[in-house]
Amino acid sequence: MKKHRAFLKWAGGKYSLVEDIERHLPPARKLVEPFVGAGSVFLNTDFEHYLLADINPDLINLYNTLKEKPETYINDVKSFFTPEYNQKSAYLEIREAFNKTDDPYLRSLYFLYMNRHGFNGLCRYNKKGGFNVPFGSYKKPYFPEDEMYFFAEKAKRATFVCEGYQQTFSRARKGCVIYCDPPYAPLSTTANFTSYAGNGFSLDDQAALADVAEKAATERDIPVLISNHDTTLTRRLYHGAELSVVKVKRTISRNGSGRNKVDELLALFKPPVV
Repeated sequence: MKKHRAFLKWAGGKYSLVEDIERHLPPARKLVEPFVGAGSVFLNTDFEHYLLADINPDLINLYNTLKEKPETYINDVKSFFTPEYNQKSAYLEIREAFNKTDDPYLRSLYFLYMNRHGFNGLCRYNKKGGFNVPFGSYKKPYFPEDEMYFFAEKAKRATFVCEGYQQTFSRARKGCVIYCDPPYAPLSTTANFTSYAGNGFSLDDQAALADVAEKAATERDIPVLISNHDTTLTRRLYHGAELSVVKVKRTISRNGSGRNKVDELLALFKPPVV
């Protein structure tokens, strides 16, 4: 089966892990993703329906815009992928315009432009909510036209919502399976992940997510699969789950030589067998 790439660059994207994730997902009618990110799991699985959520309103706005008017959107955003826009001054102007406008359509255009022209495809906001990723200086940023058309077609089976994971969990029903790709727990207590995540997903949040997952499985018959780093902490958090270890390459690193393999954990909370 052909693998489909997300049209966004995304820190912690799951493209390289989708086969492993799919293998561990129990069968269901609907896949629920409280942390959809760039959507690699959505793009490479085959469920009848999808409920895809993220706490980032710009991401969900872009997905809904692309779903509702793919042709218009793709044609409009294409005009930003020209040499004149691939300059630091143009990038900074658009970044400023993005931070000043509330227009959902304009924000969706600027968001994709910045994702492809900004440094490392990062998505970062300052304390005031302003997007602050610097210019990326790439020779020729890729325009993901085919990937967007594929996404838009597949999105006909999906509902996109902007909300926290607890709300998304509460929408799930029997017959669903939930896949969680939270911001990963630090590899060590000294590793400061906020340097690129800036997501405020604390160790308390990691524990609360594990708790909600276990309850969904044991009390509501909804299986939950979570991916995370394989650490002493995550093994402790997911002690009630079925654990599988996956070898994978780190893609985010200060220098290329640091892209070593770090084990990942897939934790499956299963409903009790009656």
